[in-house]
Amino acid sequence: MPLARHGRLPRSNRFAFIAKSVGMLLAVVVASSVSVGAVALTQINGSVETVTLPGETNAAALPPGVGAFDGGFNMLIVGSDECVDTGGCPGRTEKLNDFTMLLHVAADHESAVAVSFPRDLIVRIPACPREDGKGNDAAMSAQQINVTLIYGGLACTVVTVGALTGLSIPYAGIMTFNGVREISTALGGIPVCIDAPIKDKYSGLDLPTAGTHIVQGEQALQFLRTRHGVGDGSDTGRIGSQQAFLASMVREIKDGDTLTNLPKLYKLVTAASQNIKVSDNLKNITTLTSMALVMKGIPLEKITFVKYPAGSRAEAPGRVFPVQSAADELFAKIAADQPVGIDHAAKPIGTVVDPRPTSPPPTVPSTTPSATALPVEAIPGATGQTAADQVCSKANR
Repeated sequence: MPLARHGRLPRSNRFAFIAKSVGMLLAVVVASSVSVGAVALTQINGSVETVTLPGETNAAALPPGVGAFDGGFNMLIVGSDECVDTGGCPGRTEKLNDFTMLLHVAADHESAVAVSFPRDLIVRIPACPREDGKGNDAAMSAQQINVTLIYGGLACTVVTVGALTGLSIPYAGIMTFNGVREISTALGGIPVCIDAPIKDKYSGLDLPTAGTHIVQGEQALQFLRTRHGVGDGSDTGRIGSQQAFLASMVREIKDGDTLTNLPKLYKLVTAASQNIKVSDNLKNITTLTSMALVMKGIPLEKITFVKYPAGSRAEAPGRVFPVQSAADELFAKIAADQPVGIDHAAKPIGTVVDPRPTSPPPTVPSTTPSATALPVEAIPGATGQTAADQVCSKANR
């Protein structure tokens, strides 16, 4: 099937990265600590920009009580390569969503699934409302998912992912390049494991030895931008490495001192609040806090990162297309709050099992006899890991 062409779509030479999308998840997690105090909460409430999603009402006027978020929720987390550098960004003329992730939290608050969509995934883009509010752009039959920000901003990405998955997405957030620099620095760095040295001239990443490195600031950005340095050099390989980074970040937040170290927490809150734009219904701090309390209580092994099932076609090299049967099964399970099975023995491209984990995997006492626990069948093509899995990024060599 030939791809539909609708105007000039510049090829981006910028690499997708997961952490620029983590801002919303971080904002949700850190807001769960009531010890932040009124100053930090006011900082978030006063500095975050907002955008209205299609059909969105003024939810900020009707906030839930803290700790009383009712049921599950879906949140789209988007990373934009929009230039925010004062010196400009040579080679970048339009903003693309180089990372797109859908976070689903189950209604019983016992599990969460985060689905990463390849930036080269070919999808149908529905008619999207223009960012200036003046009408809609026409629908497009086959375009890369990462051009949705061009055609209608965050709202267009939400509409597209909603149509692709069949899920209602009432919450969304977007972050730019600078967010990963500031957030990783505020956290004091993120431990990343590599199975061999990585030197990538495209992203600038230079990690000279195998093992664990603490990356922050520009180096964290380079790690998350690297495509040629990990896996097989593809976007699919990069997603596996990025998910390993995010799992490490979640462990740092939940297991470290982030939520009890007030100076560190304040820096993190400030970094997140200054580098994100959120849907109107996330402007209210009590909504974030209620979501955060849910996220804080989910065990690491119940937070699953999954790559959207996709495959290549001979007629469109360099692009990937939905594997519809697997995608339908994945989102049917998500919609029904059923466990999403991943093949733990087959790690995603771009990662390998860490032979020397820094700490043993967590154990959680079972409330039911083990004989009654049924294995969860893995969904073909839906590779991933949990936040408890400790893996290394696989160098491309």
